[in-house]
Amino acid sequence: MKLRSGNVSQIIPALDQMAEAQGYGKIFVKVPAEVRVRFEQHDYRQEALVPGFFRGAGDAVFLAKYPCEERRLERHEEQIRAIMESVLAIPATSPALWESRRSEAAAVCALPDAREMSHVYRQIFPTYPIPIDVPEYIADTMKSHTRYFCVRDAGKIVALASSETDMEDLNVEMTDFATLPDHRCQGLACQLLAAMERSMTVRGIRTAYTIARALSPGINRTFRKMGYTYAGKLTNSTNISGQIESMNVWYKKLGESDV
Repeated sequence: MKLRSGNVSQIIPALDQMAEAQGYGKIFVKVPAEVRVRFEQHDYRQEALVPGFFRGAGDAVFLAKYPCEERRLERHEEQIRAIMESVLAIPATSPALWESRRSEAAAVCALPDAREMSHVYRQIFPTYPIPIDVPEYIADTMKSHTRYFCVRDAGKIVALASSETDMEDLNVEMTDFATLPDHRCQGLACQLLAAMERSMTVRGIRTAYTIARALSPGINRTFRKMGYTYAGKLTNSTNISGQIESMNVWYKKLGESDV
């Protein structure tokens, strides 16, 4: 659901009521920067900011409110800090390098791939925020707003990612990365990301971003290598791989680098 400035006075109490009724420990919103103050007046605090999120010009702020104070506490603070220190020390590399790294070039997935894709996701994630392990869900999103990419080995899908596009606001979330264990540490995530960036640039997308697991060194390294900028951490925000985890936000302006 997209927020319009005239809806702010209605949406804030509605979110409070929903959180109370459902027992939610955190309320999370992604809104235009110009309405940030109105949310902050109701105890929301900024956790991340993506410049140029809206059509390459308007900024988006990621705000959070914690009905449950315990949810605000970061349980893995030292581990996440150590990961980020090592990640931010990595220099960026050219996306073109990863597009030519292996002969099995990243390709766009098609509807007949949905069942195999769901099987790969089911192997990697015990839990996930969306039903990515359901073939029908994958097929439905393919038909609407999501373009999936894969790398194959001997004809079988071994790595996946998706680009969830917002053609109205010209941004894309690079997400749903999964690589089978026997094919990790081969740069496949970078290869997928490079292919998705090129595809999205051709479509006129201005800004790419991701919400990546803060406890995963590999996925954060991927976005750092590919020239993304760290935008902030969403504390205890996502149920993934069997637990509530914090997520890092990264962004990149497309068309301004070698894509």
